[in-house]
Amino acid sequence: MLQTGALIDTLKQELKASGTTYADVADALSLSEASVKRLFSDNNFTLKRLETTCELIGTDIAELVQKTAQQQQRPTQLSLEQEKEVASDVLLLMIAVSVINGFSYEDLLSHYEIDEHECIQKLAQLDRIKLIELLPGNRIRLLVSPNFNWQPNGPIQKFFQEKVEQDFFRSRFDKQHEKLLVLNGVLSPSANKELQRKMQSLASEFNALLKHDAKLPMDERKGTTMVLALRQWQYSLFNNYRKKS
Repeated sequence: MLQTGALIDTLKQELKASGTTYADVADALSLSEASVKRLFSDNNFTLKRLETTCELIGTDIAELVQKTAQQQQRPTQLSLEQEKEVASDVLLLMIAVSVINGFSYEDLLSHYEIDEHECIQKLAQLDRIKLIELLPGNRIRLLVSPNFNWQPNGPIQKFFQEKVEQDFFRSRFDKQHEKLLVLNGVLSPSANKELQRKMQSLASEFNALLKHDAKLPMDERKGTTMVLALRQWQYSLFNNYRKKS
């Protein structure tokens, strides 16, 4: 069954894709912009207001429901071949990660040293491999699930492990916006499985916050990376002290 939050998320995506602002919605609903932001934040639309907002962007509630259902079936991973293509081109990978994180065409041009022609070329390539749909006016519609993940041990995960891992951990993690926890213990398989479930739940919360902040201007957001890792592993330095089985 479709949830109200998913329906409103789709509406927000359709507004962004059409270039319609909260101010435009406020005018159509005869409300203040702050009131409209609360409607979206609380997922608190009456049917009449939902219908009016849909009409504003040339759609209707039935089509919105259909698009929401389609989005809930969107892929959560690329194929191995798709990942290989993205990982083989650093600029393409940078743009792919950026659009997954909500960058618009204008955001890409304002944040990176890339000319318009090359940016459109890379976006068209992402359109071809079905990561995005490149719409008129260079608007971007993401075609993957909000819970999208790179393939475990796939080309892109390997790229980040080889190229980014050392750079990521080159920090004291003592700033206000940083935190590092390293825990070590002896756990049963069932406890390990429960921790993995909680990690996945935290990843879902990360994605929810990402979607919530998507309405903010890009200059009010900062690139944020969270690494969650769990292994049955002990320090190799201890190997010489372990009894051989």
